[in-house]
Amino acid sequence: MASPSIQVEDLGKRYRLGERQAYRTLAETIARLPRRRGDGDAREEGRHLWALNGVSFDVAEGEVVGIVGANGAGKSTLLKILSRITRPTAGEARLRGRAASLLEVGTGFHLDLNGRDNIYLNGGVLGMTRTEVARKFDEIVEFAGVERFLDTPVKRYSSGMLVRLGFAVAAHLEPEILIVDEVLAVGDAEFQRKCLGKIDDVAREGRTVLFVSHNMNAVQRLCRRSLAFKQGRLVRDGETRDVVAWYLSDASPAGAAGGWLEAAPFPRQGGSGQVRVAAVACTGPAGTSDFQPYTDGPLTVKLLLESETEQSVGSVAVTLYDQLGTKLVNADSITLGKSIPVARGRTLVTVEIESLHLTPGTYVLGWWIADPLGAVHDFVERSVHVEVADVVGAGLGIRPRTDGAVTSVFDVTAEPAP
Repeated sequence: MASPSIQVEDLGKRYRLGERQAYRTLAETIARLPRRRGDGDAREEGRHLWALNGVSFDVAEGEVVGIVGANGAGKSTLLKILSRITRPTAGEARLRGRAASLLEVGTGFHLDLNGRDNIYLNGGVLGMTRTEVARKFDEIVEFAGVERFLDTPVKRYSSGMLVRLGFAVAAHLEPEILIVDEVLAVGDAEFQRKCLGKIDDVAREGRTVLFVSHNMNAVQRLCRRSLAFKQGRLVRDGETRDVVAWYLSDASPAGAAGGWLEAAPFPRQGGSGQVRVAAVACTGPAGTSDFQPYTDGPLTVKLLLESETEQSVGSVAVTLYDQLGTKLVNADSITLGKSIPVARGRTLVTVEIESLHLTPGTYVLGWWIADPLGAVHDFVERSVHVEVADVVGAGLGIRPRTDGAVTSVFDVTAEPAP
């Protein structure tokens, strides 16, 4: 049986919090050694953070593995260790074959050199010969779409152009292992489709891919197996569908129907914070606490907004996603041509969806707040779970979970054929 392409055994990485580690003389170092375990050890341990702790897994040759987890879960630290950018504090990571990594915008580029020179430089960093880079040069340039800017210093490139060029070099120089972090989110939709297609090609050629993303659709499409990380530990390893479902469930706690939930713990994707959601609640039209949404029935979402000034908000949107992150429902005030007045202090905004065209299942609620000129104030993709009940509403037939996600109004008739 062939050895795994990647082997990780009891891997750990510890960082010191706060102050920098000062250089000391040998005598000072010896003097600071603890005489016995006690309070000094506890205080010293409290000054450190384990970004990774006790992580073990194998990846077979040719396997495409997704890595998911909240910000700060340890994903990027793992990739930096695998890419030999940083050393582990404990354990070991072994890679069989040449690895190419795309971890951060601009990684491996010299900003004062032009695009042409950086392709050769980046290829050399990845262990390629000049002949190998020259053989793939035209394909790299065409894929990245930077032909007009090849002789321009890359410090004048946009972040999207840097990502396109970096990914093109890493993916076209035929590494045995390709490591891709969330940087694909910087590119536009068309480039993301090209990247996903290229990763598909790399996988079909039998090479190994580690793919980190918050885009659950992309993870589901590319990876049969995924790993979920939480607080530096590997907590799930299995089929992508199961791992993604666990991750979304863990990241988005179920909200008690009719009860308010504080919004502060939910991960925000951006926004100025001038207007923010302080709390969120899902209720029935009458505000009954025992309300639970059902297929083709009503859903009311209440957002308690906080603002330091009185102003007008051009867009207040409530969004429902499926467990893989696909946007299914978007109820936005801008669609109605409404501008929402926000008072200084707190304002209650109520979004009423008259008919929820979703089959029974678990969905994830998000929101979007923006001013009339489009500047975003608050953006949360995943907050609470909305559990659509598997019950029959008045005048409705059964809607099984196997009917897909979205319902529609339709009729079925029959008549003799001519």
